[in-house]
Amino acid sequence: MDPAPATPRWNLERPYLTGRFHQEAKVSAPSQAPGSKSFSLDSFSRGAGGGAGSVLGSYAVSVQELLVIDDLLSALVGIEGRYISIKRVRGKEGYVVFQIDSSMDLALQELTRRIFPLCEDFVLASQFVESRSHFKNGLVNHALAAALRAFLLDYQAMVAQLEHQFRLGRLSVQGLWFFCQRMMSSLNALAVLIEKAMSNNTSGSATLNLLHSQAKAMAGDSAVRSLLEKMTDCASAAYLRMLERWVYEGVIDDPYGEFFIAENKSLQKESLTQDYDAKYWQQRYSLKDGIPSFLNNVAATILTTGKYLNVMRECGHNVQVSLSENSKLTSFGSNHQYLECIKSAYDFASGELLTLVKDKYDLIGKLRSLKRYLLLDQGDFLVHFMDIAREELTKKPEDISVEKLQSLVDIALRSTAAASDPSHEDLTCCVERSSLLKKLTTLKDLDCAYSSDKLAAADVDQPMTLNITGLETFCLGYKIPWPLSLVISRKALTKYQLIFRLLFHCKHVSRQLCQAWQIQQGFRSVKILGTPILRSSILCRSMLKFVNSFLHYLTFEVLEPNWHSMHGRLQTARSIDEVIQIHDFFLQKCLKECLLLLPELLMKVEKLKALCLQYATSIQLLIPSIEVAAPESKSKSLSSRARAKRSQDRDEQLKLASENAVMSHSILKFESEFNAELQSLVPTLSKSSQAEPYLTHLAQCILGVGIDQ
Repeated sequence: MDPAPATPRWNLERPYLTGRFHQEAKVSAPSQAPGSKSFSLDSFSRGAGGGAGSVLGSYAVSVQELLVIDDLLSALVGIEGRYISIKRVRGKEGYVVFQIDSSMDLALQELTRRIFPLCEDFVLASQFVESRSHFKNGLVNHALAAALRAFLLDYQAMVAQLEHQFRLGRLSVQGLWFFCQRMMSSLNALAVLIEKAMSNNTSGSATLNLLHSQAKAMAGDSAVRSLLEKMTDCASAAYLRMLERWVYEGVIDDPYGEFFIAENKSLQKESLTQDYDAKYWQQRYSLKDGIPSFLNNVAATILTTGKYLNVMRECGHNVQVSLSENSKLTSFGSNHQYLECIKSAYDFASGELLTLVKDKYDLIGKLRSLKRYLLLDQGDFLVHFMDIAREELTKKPEDISVEKLQSLVDIALRSTAAASDPSHEDLTCCVERSSLLKKLTTLKDLDCAYSSDKLAAADVDQPMTLNITGLETFCLGYKIPWPLSLVISRKALTKYQLIFRLLFHCKHVSRQLCQAWQIQQGFRSVKILGTPILRSSILCRSMLKFVNSFLHYLTFEVLEPNWHSMHGRLQTARSIDEVIQIHDFFLQKCLKECLLLLPELLMKVEKLKALCLQYATSIQLLIPSIEVAAPESKSKSLSSRARAKRSQDRDEQLKLASENAVMSHSILKFESEFNAELQSLVPTLSKSSQAEPYLTHLAQCILGVGIDQ
């Protein structure tokens, strides 16, 4: 907001331009010419030089009345007379006290003093009009000052009429008192208002609130209440223009900072896709203190309406609110017409933005695409990518080429059914520098209790940190354009990525176990079924069942039902805020039901997966040279003698492997650790399912694995 223009110095230093010369002649010392005579209040009194002894009490009562009426007519417009003087109240700008010559007839003194409050109120009102017309006081005070100025013109016209009657010899002090009665109550009510406004230095909405409260307080005096309501309407006009521009155009036209909505221009929409803690939508436009009392109940609606219009303008969408006579904000009157206008503007802006986001920017299509890739709904793409990127993903994160991974992602997309998806080009990839559990400790707003101490105590993340590869840190990303970034922000995308990393790693563990299972089948083909081999086969099957049961739970018990629930609710959403709320609720619910917000359970699952990976790796290392199933095409190209020799060599290798003491010991160790971890998970899961019913399905899957053994 630009600073208010300064009031010209000459306007403050030359009293003859401001009207204050009626009350005092102020000539500053620096502006006086050398040797010039300074002016005083007495030099402007009509009695100046009138001679000593011209006291009012020396005249007859009838003459005193004529003299005091002449002075009163001047006092009514803030000018001193011969026998009525003005004394300023120290420390209170604009406050004056009128004094009368004490030699006057007592009856006349009493009547005269009754009129003095009207004179003092006029001076106070004049001072307010003058001081509140400066730029710095804002448009509401400017409008109120203009309304008061118009009222004071009527008041001065009344004084002129009274003076005319006095010149015709038709006005007495009693008559003057009578004619002032109607104006006295009105000007007194305005003086009370002005006194409160000046003491609290109100502006903007504070001035409007004061006007409203004063009008309500005058419910018993219809004339005064009508006057205050008229002042309120005049003062509200400028505020209404600001409100109209905001709810019909989304523009803050507030040169003096009076409007109750503030704009933080430092927050840019680009932060939504870059900053996890971006506050653009919550804080780019926000409510300030000092909301007008009559707008308290609709302040949030007004704020939201302008925000929606701003989004559309940022998109280059032409927003044209149809304005009719009924939709114009004319006043904040008791008929509450302005509330209907605000509601209509909100309905228009909300519907228009929602249609724009859903139709032009295809929000539902983008969400489906996110489900397809980041929630692993596109199976063939993932399998193909894991096959062609295996070599790169087995490297340490710092050694991985993200560019190469991106090209492999593109190849996998083009060579599978994903190529038909128009949004597949928005898919990107990245490699994190920490494991999933470590990542969760850095996100403090997820409403979970992860801590580095707990991770160290659980001894889950320590070995993984040393041998971490791209398989644990690989993650897909997505390019989100404005205004879809309002819904799919950096924070929302991060939550998708957390779920993706959990699913991707589970898929990797499952693939590794499948390879170990294929090796087990080599023993079965030559009927070598010793105790170590049988135990290994059973253990591998149990591990596979555990991992696949967990994957089945994540996919069909969590993601699919929650997705369909969200999709159904989005169809009936009525505003972009409701869409954001529904989407955020979906992600939070998925995170929780995927155990990502339950540290104790997730750590146990991660430990079990780590054991499965170690087992699969050990099997492949202990029997590195066995070809479990030679391709048929190659077998046919060999001679019968070569095939027989090869089969015999393989059988011998398998027999040696089955009798390998290291292998036997390793299998027993893995079996013991896996069963112990699995058994420790079951009671924890069963206990948690009492508080979290969705875990019942997972508990049944895990219990099934345990019973099978």
